[in-house]
Amino acid sequence: MAKTVKSSVNIRSKTGYSVLVIGAAGFVRTHISAALKRLRFRPAIVWASSSSVRKRPNRSTPPASLYAATKKAGEEISHKYNHIFGLSLTGLSFFMVYGSWGRPDMAHFFFTKDILKGKPVPIFESSNHGIVARDFTYIDDIVKGCLGALDTAEKSTGSGGKKKGAAQFRIFNLGNTMPVPVSDLASILEKLKVKAKW
Repeated sequence: MAKTVKSSVNIRSKTGYSVLVIGAAGFVRTHISAALKRLRFRPAIVWASSSSVRKRPNRSTPPASLYAATKKAGEEISHKYNHIFGLSLTGLSFFMVYGSWGRPDMAHFFFTKDILKGKPVPIFESSNHGIVARDFTYIDDIVKGCLGALDTAEKSTGSGGKKKGAAQFRIFNLGNTMPVPVSDLASILEKLKVKAKW
């Protein structure tokens, strides 16, 4: 097994390297894998964090869910590997990704199902009693951001467990800067010619 893993990171051609995409059957990673197959990018560590980590009022506020806590832990562990071992690392936080091959548990899919069945659409209030808003981000924009992170990644400064200097450590939010009320999504889906109940 060790030989297989080692050989998988060897240069396969003069134009590129093999890239390991963990969980490549997932929504976002399926699109990234397809793009990588076409483009062949240099080796780097880029991992997916979450917008759930970014939604806290400040860094001292604990994450609100187990999912967000695991993503926050991933950021902390990555930072330690960067600092101690000189690994060049980039974390990317995705914000409400939508598009082809999307996950069926995403809002636009279950909203559509509820509207077509005549069921009420579950729209929640935010902590300040307003309607929840989200940064909806199209999958192709996420893929461009991921490939851009690979393309601009610097080499690690560590080797064999020894750090030779400061290494690149970056975290980016991949989303737009104008949150859209979730009720607007329901209104757009009403163009199916069925009135949504709320």
